[in-house]
Amino acid sequence: MPNVAELLVDTLAHVGVRHVFGIVGDALNPFTHAIEQDGRVQWIGVRHEEGAALAAAGQAKLTGQLAVCCGTTGPGGNHLVAGLYEARKDHAPVLAITGGVPGAHRGTDYLQEDSPDLLFRDVAAYTQTVAAAEQAPAVFHQAIAEAYGSRGVAHLNIPPDVFAASAPGVVPSLATLRPLPEVAPAEADVATAAALIAEAKSVAIFCGAGCRGAAEELRQLAQRLQAPLLHTYRGKEIMAYDEPYWIGGVGLIGGTAGTDAVQQAELLVMLGTDYPYVDFLPKHGNVIQVDERALAIGRRAPVTLGVVGSVRPTIRALLERLPQRTDTAFLDRAQQRRAAWDRMLDERADPARSGDKIHPQAVARAVSDRAATDAVLVTDTGEVTLWAANWLRQTGRQRITGSFNNAAVGTGMGIANGAQLLDRQRQVILHVGDGGLTMLLGEFMTAVEHELPVKVVVYDNSGWGLVHLEMEGAGLPAAKGTGFPNLDFAAFARACGAQGFTARDAATLDATVAEFLAVPGPAILHALVDPAEVPAMPHVDAKQALRFGIAKVRELIGR
Repeated sequence: MPNVAELLVDTLAHVGVRHVFGIVGDALNPFTHAIEQDGRVQWIGVRHEEGAALAAAGQAKLTGQLAVCCGTTGPGGNHLVAGLYEARKDHAPVLAITGGVPGAHRGTDYLQEDSPDLLFRDVAAYTQTVAAAEQAPAVFHQAIAEAYGSRGVAHLNIPPDVFAASAPGVVPSLATLRPLPEVAPAEADVATAAALIAEAKSVAIFCGAGCRGAAEELRQLAQRLQAPLLHTYRGKEIMAYDEPYWIGGVGLIGGTAGTDAVQQAELLVMLGTDYPYVDFLPKHGNVIQVDERALAIGRRAPVTLGVVGSVRPTIRALLERLPQRTDTAFLDRAQQRRAAWDRMLDERADPARSGDKIHPQAVARAVSDRAATDAVLVTDTGEVTLWAANWLRQTGRQRITGSFNNAAVGTGMGIANGAQLLDRQRQVILHVGDGGLTMLLGEFMTAVEHELPVKVVVYDNSGWGLVHLEMEGAGLPAAKGTGFPNLDFAAFARACGAQGFTARDAATLDATVAEFLAVPGPAILHALVDPAEVPAMPHVDAKQALRFGIAKVRELIGR
């Protein structure tokens, strides 16, 4: 008869889990031993438990399948929590397993004892301590079902004595533990939506991550309505950058074409997006929002019609009702603005304008243009997000991921490791700032240890660039804490047993990027970029420009 640890490993293998990320510890000994003996699931040791949670979240975001992370009693489990918010905020199914205090010592302020169910209550849709082996089969099923059903985190705390106890039976109903299916919209809602679209003189279509897998349907809808397709950052990957209807992003991670189209369209159709930056959404209420989650509809912008349903079946139903439009005036204006914006991006990315400095736009464009056509592109949070996102020319076959809704700095390396383990042959590139990489620097050693060929591009501006920018935008001089000294990241990579490259000269940037991406195994490109460079913004008004100017004067006076 298997013990509880063996039952859990067998269950994870049956539902398709391939890796468990974590750090070993005495409370987990029965579980890690069961993994080793079983052989179907691979234990991936990391250097910090937050890195384990990030790797699991990275896998779950990309696949929609359950991913698993692990930490031992007390601090080991506690360290998982920050990384688990990636799964919670980006709606990805992750199971977190923590070791518990032996039953005989619970409630006595034992070594490393805490209250894990209280700790995990905010980040997890389900949290449970397995206090007896008899609970295990039903609780294992419930935890995985909750992770899939809520598209979020489930947590199990299991003491070592329970792990080692004999399991009373098998986990029931394994066939039910799978991702949620698509949701068909109500016919009445489709009919109302079609009528509203028919009445509108101009329509813009705003596409989020919920549109993944519906690229062909989006093309057909845009062609039928002669409407521009705008996208969130999470939706950017859905189509290639040069698709004629794929006009661009909205807001700071976007451009003027997309931002203006959202505001100027008589009717906005929001598909699979819960876009949080409300200042860039219209206030007029002429909005149709389609989402699988009823709770997300209408909470960002006022809407005329909310349609509960998945994007693909909803578009297919609409196409049966919508006639072909011939007026292309609104689309033409959006395409013209997009062409002007693209010319500006090209000019700023030209290494020739850099002189003796490397501009971050040139780094982002050089990496983008030399990346594999099916690469996984991971971006950390901060000013680096603006460079990597706005100067990326995606192919439509690449995947783009990062800390989208949690927007946490330092998450990229862990996410990249998880992504690379899904397919060791697929190129994974991480764009990260100097501050972000040093937050969990040890996770680069995770890549080295497990021979994960992640390519890490470090944008070194010697500071917290986005915080600096935000302070200047408020008219304040940058605080001393926004800058810091750095290590030599290329030398660090070599010290870890990987390869390191340094980019200092704009004239040799492209050749350095090419060599960096071509080497086998993990590698770091240390790009020393101009810290004074300001990201492109869709609209900067006179007041904002004045505040930037005042801040610069104050900084000069301070020096």
